[in-house]
Amino acid sequence: MNAEELSDSLVAWLRSEVEAAGCRGVVFGLSGGVDSSSVAVLARRAFRDEHLAVIMPIESDPRDREDALLLGEKFGLQCREVHLSPVFEAFASTLEIGSAVGAQDLSLNNIKPRLRMTTLYYFAGRNQYLVVGTGNRTELTLGYFTKYGDGGVDLLPLGHLVKHEVRELAAHLGVPQSIIDKPPTAGMWQGQTDESELGFSYDELDRYLVGGQGSEELAARVEELRRGNAHKLRIPKLPPAYGS
Repeated sequence: MNAEELSDSLVAWLRSEVEAAGCRGVVFGLSGGVDSSSVAVLARRAFRDEHLAVIMPIESDPRDREDALLLGEKFGLQCREVHLSPVFEAFASTLEIGSAVGAQDLSLNNIKPRLRMTTLYYFAGRNQYLVVGTGNRTELTLGYFTKYGDGGVDLLPLGHLVKHEVRELAAHLGVPQSIIDKPPTAGMWQGQTDESELGFSYDELDRYLVGGQGSEELAARVEELRRGNAHKLRIPKLPPAYGS
């Protein structure tokens, strides 16, 4: 992979898509992870002034916020912090979610990326921006994202890259090594990591997705996730037209 050519191509693509949509710039969530950091640098290169990085902690690890601020300072990002924990807690209370629901319950925790999506589209509407997502090929293939949450975006510049390619791109872009090496997490609950939830490392998943190499257990798990989450990549279905 030629990281320089790739980064130049993605920057040009972002500019072209925003112009085609009749918009002025881009907004994106900055979580302090390698994917969002890579997107942030690409967005900054594409739109020096017309970009907005939104840091949105919801019961999050403090290190994630620190890493996001570190990246923002290093690259001169236009950042905005929106603390969504009170909103999440109020919403959960309104739904009467109490002790019966565990801290790792997905129906509860999927509210978090949906609140972030709503926040990003608020800023997109106010500024005539498009929302840029941070999903990569591995996540899209497995459906490892929240429907109408972190999957609710306009553009996915990393969508053709598996995780190790994202890390290569991040290194080329100057993302701090501490962020590149940090265990990936969706920030759903304290201590959550992608690899522990999926049951396999990203290196294993990358080898399977790129070259078909992996154990029978891995292949079965990937295909199970792909089938079970296929609905996340489809537009809502319509019934046959009446009278047809």
